[in-house]
Amino acid sequence: MTLVAAQQWMAEQRHLGCSVCLILDSLDELTARNGLLNNRAPELYCSIYRETPAADMADKGPFLFLIDNPEDEHLSELLKAPERNWGWLASVAPEAGLQALVKHWRDRMIFGVRPHRGIYRFHDNRVLARALQHLTTVTVAGYLGPAISVCYWQGEHWETLGNPAPGNHPVPESPIWNDFPMEADQRASTREANAHRYLLARHLEAYARMAEQQDPELWLSTLLAQANTWGWQAAEQLEFLLVQRLKATTDPLAQRWQARPGESPDAHFQRVFQEMQFWQGDGLL
Repeated sequence: MTLVAAQQWMAEQRHLGCSVCLILDSLDELTARNGLLNNRAPELYCSIYRETPAADMADKGPFLFLIDNPEDEHLSELLKAPERNWGWLASVAPEAGLQALVKHWRDRMIFGVRPHRGIYRFHDNRVLARALQHLTTVTVAGYLGPAISVCYWQGEHWETLGNPAPGNHPVPESPIWNDFPMEADQRASTREANAHRYLLARHLEAYARMAEQQDPELWLSTLLAQANTWGWQAAEQLEFLLVQRLKATTDPLAQRWQARPGESPDAHFQRVFQEMQFWQGDGLL
């Protein structure tokens, strides 16, 4: 890897005849996203989640932009603040265009099987950096796909990496990048970000009402800490806890929610789930 300023990398890629793409995590960068969308032709951008199983989060998920103006003020503002972890940059062959990169990541964004499916946060520069740190020269091509080169902030400085074999690659049956270890703080940050996106996409009104009564970040981190204490890590367990607490944001957890001595996390969850169904008139004890 080489260390180079993002602006210099873009200039080098354009000099080589490559097109430059911005992979943007738009949820926390709505101003930049909307600015980049303004008067931009439809073929120059795409919402990754649209036309996928995560389509209900399309407006708040990652966007890919083909950068036709490297001096764009909104892009410049992003490059001045890489510590916001807004995403990363990639270059592609002009004939491949934006859609080749879109298809590549759509094919790789969903991992796991029901009911434990998840979304791979490829658009997070920290996720990209961690993957590139662990991948070998042989496997990096299948990860980057049509990207000829990538430029990303790795926490302290910009880094770039060239793809040894850019092009279309089949998705491995068990992609190794889904299993790379994360530091505890990275796992917590990723889980909180995913929970935040889920609530915005599926329970926006209730989430907004809760935010009027208390600090949403504290509320969310407290619940996720509770889930961690109970060993509730599966997606349906977290969703159940979050949705139920949205229904009673000001009430303390009832005693029946607490784990019993010797009760496994799965048994604990099933008991509370069935009890809540009963009390809400949706099931039998």
